[in-house]
Order: sequence, then structure tokens, then C-alpha cells
Amino acid sequence: MDRLATCGWNAPLGHIRITSDGHHVLSLTIFPSGEEVEDGPPPAVPLLVETVTQLRQWFAGERQQFDLPLRPSNTTRGQVLRDTIAAIPYGETASYGHLARLAGSGPRAIGQACRRNPLPIIIPCHRVIAAHGEIGHYSGGDGVATKAWLLNFEQIQQQRNMP
Repeated sequence: MDRLATCGWNAPLGHIRITSDGHHVLSLTIFPSGEEVEDGPPPAVPLLVETVTQLRQWFAGERQQFDLPLRPSNTTRGQVLRDTIAAIPYGETASYGHLARLAGSGPRAIGQACRRNPLPIIIPCHRVIAAHGEIGHYSGGDGVATKAWLLNFEQIQQQRNMP
């Protein structure tokens, strides 16, 4: 299958739309609260079904990482930045500067990678914060409120799973 397929899901933080080409998850969009979104019945695309399954597990606190085929970044540098963001452990945060040093890049490049991230939650750009612990920006859902929700959610799940 090379046609695009989408499905929508009402997640605990709001409506999410997932797009796939059947081989890769291409995007995940978190809509602002209160926005009217119409998604038809979910198509019978196994990758979309698996993506929703893994998201449900994540929101249930049963999964901390995703195992989905994602479209590779357009550039080697973009892939390095994405991999650096993806490596932030669940429930933790890292600053733009720290990630830039790890990736051999600059903080602005990390910020741009976060802003352009087509796969929020799966590539956890919500875990990237400013140097002094400030939450910074977020381009999905309700912006900073969505980012704060995601960070708080992971912190609560971490505490629940502590022995």
C-alpha cells in the first residue's frame, strides 16, 4: 500500500490523528481541545491499528517506548537530531543545549527539530525543556498546556511504577 491512510482517536489529552502510507507512520497530530475534528471510520490498515494499540498502551502506563516503523528523516542531520530526542528516557527531560552537545549541533537546531517533529509522543519532543527547567514551547494540541500535560502524565506513571 502506498496510499495515505488516516485514523483518528480520542486520546485522554484530546483528539489525535495518525497518518500512514501502510509501511511507515508518517505523522501524529494532536488537535487543540474543543476543535471539531471529523475522522471517518478507521481504515483496516494494520499499521494504523498497531499505532493506536501502542498509543493506548502508552496512555494506560503499560508502554514507555514505541516500536513502530517511522518514515526516515529527509537528511542524515535530521535523523541524528530525531534520534537524540528519541533517546530521552521516559519520565525525564533534557535541555536544548544538552541535546545539542550530544548531537554535535546547536540548541536552535534541536528547537527546530522539535517544532517540525511530525510524530509527537512517539518522538518525545515534549521532554525537551529550556536550560533552567522552563517548559519552553510546544506546537501540538494546546501548546504549552499539552506539553505540561504530557510531562506530568509521565511523572505520575513513573511514580506509580516505582517499587
